[in-house]
Parts: sequence; C-alpha cells; structure tokens
Amino acid sequence: MATSAKAAAPKAAAPKKAAAPAAKKTAAPAANTGKGAGTNPAVDIQPILNQQNHAPAPTQKYGTVSQRLPIGLDESTRRESVTMLNQLLADTITLRDMYKKHHWQVVGPTFYQLHLLYDKHYEEQATLVDTIAERIQILGGVAVAMAHDVAELTSLPRIPRDREEAPIQVSRLLSAHQTILKNCHDYAKKADESGDDGTNDLIVSDLMRTNEFQVWFVSEHVVDSPLTRAE
Repeated sequence: MATSAKAAAPKAAAPKKAAAPAAKKTAAPAANTGKGAGTNPAVDIQPILNQQNHAPAPTQKYGTVSQRLPIGLDESTRRESVTMLNQLLADTITLRDMYKKHHWQVVGPTFYQLHLLYDKHYEEQATLVDTIAERIQILGGVAVAMAHDVAELTSLPRIPRDREEAPIQVSRLLSAHQTILKNCHDYAKKADESGDDGTNDLIVSDLMRTNEFQVWFVSEHVVDSPLTRAE
C-alpha cells in the first residue's frame, strides 16, 4: 500500500540548543582573607615589638632620673636640677592658685583693675608651670603634680581660706614673688656651675623675668593709706 509523501519524508533532525556558557568557577576565599596575615605579601607588614631605646619602666620613683634621653648631662647634674625645678614648680603652682583665689575674691575701689590683673598673672604663671614641668621630664625626672604633694613641698606659707581686702592680697603676692625670685637667683647660679645651660636659661629667661615683671605691676597697687576716707 502506497504511503503518503509526508509519511515517507525523513524527519528533520531537531536543531540543537546552544549550550549555556559554563559558570565561572570562583575560588573559595582563603581562610585568612581580611585578617592581615599572608593575604598580600606587599602589604603584609607586622610590627617588631619592644624596640624603644632604653624604654622607661612603667613606674619611676619620684626623685630619680632616667638617662634614656641623650642630652649631654650626667645623672648627678640632672638630679640636682630636677630637685631645684620641682621646688620652683611647687612654688609656682601655689602662686598661680593664689592669683586665682584673689581674682575671685577681690573687693574694693580697685576691684576691676585687680580682677583683670590677677587673672592675667594667673595665666602667665600657668604657662610657667607647664614650662618647668616639661623641663623636668626632659631631664628624665618626675614632676610634682598633685595638690597634696605640692602643699607639702612648697616654700610659700599657706594662706587662709578667708576673703581678704586688696592690700593684704597684694602684700601676700609680693612676698610670694620675692621667695620665688630668691630661689631663682640661687638655682640659676647652681645650674650654670653644673653646666646645665638649659635649666639656667629657663630660670633666668622665663621664671625670673616673668616674676619680676609681675612684681612691677602688683607693686603699683601698694598704698600707705586708704584710698578713700569717710568723714
């Protein structure tokens, strides 16, 4: 029996579908990615510890000096200078605080002038405090800092908590300046004789000149009699 042409025609092969591109394989992240070690040799830099030259001990005793800073001064010279500077530091901190006390408490006809003057001198003494303390650290010493330690060390007499009239404030300040300046003259000579030129320069150029200048301004407020008299 004859077959139809359609049936007799061979079946055309179905076109093959293009294969999907293979997915790119991604490498599994390394276990130490982002942890610094071994991720990139070019930047994998690790610090070498404990390299500080003559690293100071965590605690340094007050009154001792360290030679770890090479500034050309022997231990005995440094120790003598640190002792003198700590005395000046304690006295300067005390004088600084005297100025602030008087700044707050001043009364009387010259209130405005003294109120401003005391605060200006307070700021200048505060600058000296930092200057002295930094020199002590440069010498390898330990700077006195806390109020109770300063109170024990200072050569200035303790003043009362009371509010005092301006002439008494002025006289107390001038007496404190004189004590500090006497020490400055003595200590500057000792520093010069020991070869500590840096300490000598600090005492002469900073402490002496600042204190002498302040004495000049405060002294102009000294009066022999009241500024006014009620009849």
